[in-house]
Amino acid sequence: MTRTEFEQVVQEVLEQIPDTFRYALENVAVVVEEEPDAPENDGELLGLYEGTPLPDRGVGHVGPPDRIRIFRGPIIRVCRNNKQVASEIRDTLIHELGHHMGLDDDEMPY
Repeated sequence: MTRTEFEQVVQEVLEQIPDTFRYALENVAVVVEEEPDAPENDGELLGLYEGTPLPDRGVGHVGPPDRIRIFRGPIIRVCRNNKQVASEIRDTLIHELGHHMGLDDDEMPY
C-alpha cells in the first residue's frame, strides 16, 4: 500500500468515527509517519498519542494541539493484506483516541 493510499484509509477511518466520539478529535492532529522515533521493546509501535488527556485538563487548559501519530511502516509489516491494514489503522486510531479520552490500555473497548 502506497503512502497516499495509506493516508486515504486514515482519512476514511476518521470520517467513520461515531458522532459520540467525534468531539474528542477537536484540536487533535492525526498524522501519518513512516516509523516511530525509537523501536518498541515488545513488538511494533503502531501509533502514539501525545498530549494531555481530556480528563486531566483544567478549565483554562491551553497548549499546542494534541497529536495522534500513526506509523505506516509497522502497520504494513504486521498485516498481510490491505484489508488487514485498514482494520489495523481503525483499531490503532480508536486505541490512541481512547488514550486522548483518558483510558488506559486495559480500559480500551476492544
